[in-house]
Amino acid sequence: METLYHQTNKQIQEVQYHMGRLETTDRQSVHLLENEIQASIDQTFGHLDRLEILTSKEPPSRRQNAKLRVDQLKYDVQHLQTALRTFQHRRYTRENQEREREELMCRTFTTNDADTSIPIDDTLQFNSSLHNAHRGMDDLIGSSSSIMNGLRDQRGTLKGTHKKMLDVANMLGLSNTVMRLIEKRASQDKFLMIGGMLLTCIIMVLVVKYLG
Repeated sequence: METLYHQTNKQIQEVQYHMGRLETTDRQSVHLLENEIQASIDQTFGHLDRLEILTSKEPPSRRQNAKLRVDQLKYDVQHLQTALRTFQHRRYTRENQEREREELMCRTFTTNDADTSIPIDDTLQFNSSLHNAHRGMDDLIGSSSSIMNGLRDQRGTLKGTHKKMLDVANMLGLSNTVMRLIEKRASQDKFLMIGGMLLTCIIMVLVVKYLG
């Protein structure tokens, strides 16, 4: 399990590195990089499924800690999947806006030719649609920022919970050890008491027999 865990963790770090390259990658190569990242994420999810099976086979004393480690990896890869989809949505919106802008710039505007002229109403409608698209993109960026902040807060909460659960697990382990020592000492005291009582009875019998 340890080998697969470290392999999965390393793969997640590589995905994080490639995610940082998305913003600086040229338009011709960004599609290939996105596909590469998605393939790595899919493979990581497969590793996580395997790790969950291996975790269920761990000894009870190690199972809880192993599950927490796997859950942390799962949270990280889900965070990366959300970030990739957000980037792709922003890119699609930006490319559509640029394409619509180019189409608008390539149109020929005339005043009297009915065959080639563009009605003013259609132009106003197009400009309104373009404005709405810009506003929608701003809303999307705002929503994406909120989602990213929420994910960061959730990650901090999960790490805090992880630490608390480990502390509780350590405390439980210590309590079990103390209880076992107490039970062992109680058993020893019981045998000492019985032995002392028998020795006292023997001494009393001897005293009565020889001094009576």
